[in-house]
Amino acid sequence: MKEYALLTFSSLFAIVDPFAAIPTFLAMTARANFETRRHTARTACLVCWLVLSAFAALGPLLFRMMNITLAAFQIAGGLVLLLSALDMLRAQKSPLRETPEETEEGMGKQDIAVTPLAVPMLAGPGAITTAIVLNGHATDWGRTAIFFAIIAIVSALTYFILTAAARGARRFPSTLLNIVTRLMGLLLAAIGVQFILTALKIA
Repeated sequence: MKEYALLTFSSLFAIVDPFAAIPTFLAMTARANFETRRHTARTACLVCWLVLSAFAALGPLLFRMMNITLAAFQIAGGLVLLLSALDMLRAQKSPLRETPEETEEGMGKQDIAVTPLAVPMLAGPGAITTAIVLNGHATDWGRTAIFFAIIAIVSALTYFILTAAARGARRFPSTLLNIVTRLMGLLLAAIGVQFILTALKIA
């Protein structure tokens, strides 16, 4: 149970990666005051929590409807995580999180909380895939409760991190953000490989 909780938290926190969203979040809300930034962060994290929870809950139903096995989805999810991790290791923005067009559109929007901040920057394809796969490993009610609780915890931590960035009204040092992003990328790469290895054992 503890191992499952640790794996779930580390996987979701690494793929959501709120630190990578800080520069874009501050840039898109450059003209806003602290209260507006905090409201934007709160809305984005609530949407992130809802999206990840909904997709995780509906994942098994989608599998049955489309005749997809969990092992096949784990391999696909592992590949998605590896692609995202490679960009993180190079401290580059991954197109899986946000495209240049989405960033440019967000700059011109007055409310960027739902898109592009919540989706796809926080709850993007990689995070959704990770949530579905991890929920598939919840074989009892105890693990299921832990899984959904951790989604809430990761969303709450993301809110506090974005709020802390907004409160300072200054960008975090780019070097520090790059170091954290690379460490998250390394962890994410290992998790992606583990997803694939586990799926090959099941298949």
